[in-house]
Amino acid sequence: MAEVPRSPAELAEVLEVPIHYVRDLISGQRRAPLPARTDLYDRMTRFLRLARTDLADCAAQERAGAGVDREAPSGEIRKEMLGLCEVETAAKLERRAHRGDGSEMLGILARVLDVVQGTVRRRLDDQIPLRLTAARTGEDYIDVRMRVLEFLDASPSTLTTADFDEFVRPQVNNWDVDLETGVLRVVLKSAVPTERHQRRPLIRTGRARLTG
Repeated sequence: MAEVPRSPAELAEVLEVPIHYVRDLISGQRRAPLPARTDLYDRMTRFLRLARTDLADCAAQERAGAGVDREAPSGEIRKEMLGLCEVETAAKLERRAHRGDGSEMLGILARVLDVVQGTVRRRLDDQIPLRLTAARTGEDYIDVRMRVLEFLDASPSTLTTADFDEFVRPQVNNWDVDLETGVLRVVLKSAVPTERHQRRPLIRTGRARLTG
């Protein structure tokens, strides 16, 4: 930034984040967000005139060096996440967690969260819905955008109930996992047909036909 030269305030304006966010990144008080879960690096790269993947590569290395967050989620978040799981599977996960160290459940919840974050990430590509949300709620656009950025960088241990209510619950209809193979199935609400769009059942009137 000194070579360009640019100030933290100018960079914050380009990134559409509060200046304290930029200062925390520069000082190392805030970990670098995952490249796949943010639009910040593309903006930074253009503004600071860096090579296309310099920042993303550095961030990926930094995150890899820090390792995976192994902290368990709060009891409330675990309850909420398991509340969206198939009942039988949720019960099995609870029993297995009590017998073990909870790492299996933590890994599965992280994968579910990752699916939701992948969906929410798309909101950063279009300002209009975020600005409409800000207008509807009377909030500043930067604050609404920051909530999305914070959620995209969350792990099960840092996920808050407010994050869950705003981002996870509205997105996930249900989820399930095969505990033998590890195959995860997350059904998003956008993929669940409404009653209006569901096909009507086959009605036999001499010859089988599909109505609707």
